[in-house]
Amino acid sequence: MTMSAKMRAALRAECNQLQATVHVGKDGITSALVQSLEDALRTRELVKVALNRTANVTAKAAAAKIAESVGAEVIQTIGKTVTLYRQNPEIEGKKGDPPPWRR
Repeated sequence: MTMSAKMRAALRAECNQLQATVHVGKDGITSALVQSLEDALRTRELVKVALNRTANVTAKAAAAKIAESVGAEVIQTIGKTVTLYRQNPEIEGKKGDPPPWRR
């Protein structure tokens, strides 16, 4: 399912408030990193990933590879920071509750 432009824009606006939850180090995209990102996406849905200056991969390439490995969508890539989104239907909230990434 592809995301609408309106939804993507709303998520991009939310990205400004987020701190990086997952960090890619010099070893690049490892199985431990993928597992950490899986956990973060399961609980928060919207996750910011920071690439270390010594990471041996560009942000755009890393974004595509990481998103594919966890089944998420790339919301934006700015500098060495990538924001990913994957909806979790198991997260239930009442109307008026803040989204999971703000909790």
